[in-house]
Amino acid sequence: MPSVRTQKVKNKDLGYASLLAEYLPAVIKNERENEQALARLGRLIDKGEKNWTSAEARIFDLLSCLVEKFEEEAYPMGKLTSPLDSLRVLMEERSLKQTDLAPIFGGQSVVSDVLKGKRDINGRQAKQLAETYRYPVEVFL
Repeated sequence: MPSVRTQKVKNKDLGYASLLAEYLPAVIKNERENEQALARLGRLIDKGEKNWTSAEARIFDLLSCLVEKFEEEAYPMGKLTSPLDSLRVLMEERSLKQTDLAPIFGGQSVVSDVLKGKRDINGRQAKQLAETYRYPVEVFL
C-alpha cells in the first residue's frame, strides 16, 4: 500500500492552515461559488489590508486568483471595444455606482465625465482599477 505523505505544519503557518480549513478554497465552477468567494474577499477587504495577518493576506491572494480565473472564463473581456466598455462591464458586474469609483478617479464629476466619454481613463486610474478589482490593466487603457 503506498504511503500517504503528510506535511507538518510549522507554528507560523497554523493561522494559514486554519483559514484554509475554514474557507476550503477550490476551483470555482459556478456563479454561486464565485459569489461565496467574493463575499469572503469582501469581509477581508472590510477588515482593511493593514489589519490582516500574514495568513489572511495569503488567503486573499489565493481567493483572488480563483475568482479571477473563474471571471476571466465566465466573463471574457477581450471582445470589448473600448476601455469605457470595460469600465461599464466592471460597474455592472460589481454593482458599482459612480460614488464607488470616485476615490480612484479623483471625484464623482470625473467619473461622470469618463462615463459620458468626455474624458479618457488615464494610466494611473487604469492601474488602480486593475489592482482594486483584479482585472488586467490593459482592458482600461
